[in-house]
Amino acid sequence: MAYASGKQLWEVPGSEAQEHSPGKLHWESECQYQLRHLQDSAQISALLPPSLEGHWTSTGCEVRPGPEFLTRSYLFYSNRLFKAYQFYYWDPSCRDPSHSLVIKGKLRLRQASWITRGATEADYHLHKVGIVFHSQRAMQEISARINQSSGGSCSGFFPPGRSWAPGVLYEVLSAKEGRDCTAALGFAMHELSLVRVETYYEPLLETQSSGRRAVEELYLGDIHTKWSERLHYRPTGYQRPLQNALHHVHPCPACGIVFRSDEHHPPILPAKAELPMQLSGRWVSAHCEVRPAVLFLTRYFIFHGTNRTWEGYYYHYSDPLCKQPTFTIYASGHYTKGVPSSKVRGGTELAFKVTYARVTAMDQVTVTMLNSSEPGTCGESGSWSAGMEQDITLTGGCLALGLKLPHTEYELFRMEQDTKDRSLLFIGKRPTDGSSPDRPEKRPTSYQAPLIQCAGAMGIFSKHSSPRYLGKVVNNRNETLKSLSVAFLLSLVAMQFLKWD
Repeated sequence: MAYASGKQLWEVPGSEAQEHSPGKLHWESECQYQLRHLQDSAQISALLPPSLEGHWTSTGCEVRPGPEFLTRSYLFYSNRLFKAYQFYYWDPSCRDPSHSLVIKGKLRLRQASWITRGATEADYHLHKVGIVFHSQRAMQEISARINQSSGGSCSGFFPPGRSWAPGVLYEVLSAKEGRDCTAALGFAMHELSLVRVETYYEPLLETQSSGRRAVEELYLGDIHTKWSERLHYRPTGYQRPLQNALHHVHPCPACGIVFRSDEHHPPILPAKAELPMQLSGRWVSAHCEVRPAVLFLTRYFIFHGTNRTWEGYYYHYSDPLCKQPTFTIYASGHYTKGVPSSKVRGGTELAFKVTYARVTAMDQVTVTMLNSSEPGTCGESGSWSAGMEQDITLTGGCLALGLKLPHTEYELFRMEQDTKDRSLLFIGKRPTDGSSPDRPEKRPTSYQAPLIQCAGAMGIFSKHSSPRYLGKVVNNRNETLKSLSVAFLLSLVAMQFLKWD
């Protein structure tokens, strides 16, 4: 399938639609089933170019680096125009609104991304951005930032002492008038420059129905973890997805609330009980995850609360459906007792130490790269082969993959319960530049995609009893080396630190 857009021609990879995943096998644990379910792709399809037309909303309270707490409601029209609402809050439950932005502009899809597989690149142009304050405090704080940091036509945009007037919209960006006072807000819509739409099917909840319901998710570009880089960063990963207002998960109390809101009536999400940070049990990814710098992976963690030790499995892939494995990392160590975060409300601060790690190369490209590494820097030099695991602890990690042992990271965790009563674990978002949060000042202020608890507390340490790796080991050298994108992926991996979480 090809689609002409201006002078650009779509070059579309093969269809990503997958056959329906079979149900849970009688001998499988819930964690093994979830991992297999991910690799069966849960019948996910993603068409290129994507269809954006429609109304897309947040499914809950989102956390951006800073931190910023927000919900989003985006409308895309058939004539390429869009209208986007961003609702900001003081609290991590999105119940105490600060201010709302209403953003209008035009979006043009360009071509399939050559950097982030499965994504589409786009250009956008902003016509107007307006802001509505929901309290005197919000108006004072934001107007002071704009007056202090903006020049030209923005200086004195909000005269000191101006009283708050409910419902008044102030235009902070106008393309027609050539005014842009949004920099002080850390505002940019670069998220629109990278898009992906996925469709999957969830079973109906009705007890006597065996049908399935379509769910459509819109993935937009990620936000840089460093505030000073936010205005210039071009995304290579994604944020938490929005869902189509007509095709969303059920139940979803937040979806309808956000859908019915506007800049004058911000959504107030239902109250949620805060779960205590009792870190134990087994947790697994809910979806194939995408990281900046083109990393696709799934995660599986085991936490032993009795002695505060942990184990983690990181399954890396070269494709956005996590079907083509490249390498696997097993790591373990211990962690500190958590303390409430003073910077991110609702979060818990911990420190994790990595003391042991093993690596399994899953394709010939990875094997070749590891066998070419300097002796003594990554396991036993020249002995790597596909599917064979090696201990890299004695060599202090693996220089070729950017793994250093021992290693300490300063983390941010949060626990929630979703509308299906599943326990969710949010772990701090990795620095966008690929570095490690190895100092307290680099501790995350936002979160990655949540993990789902698949089993409760276990005994002390599993002694590396890995769930069987379900990816197919690729031994055909010629077949593997065909994929330039895989080689490009691994060259990037080699230049940055491990995405431990």
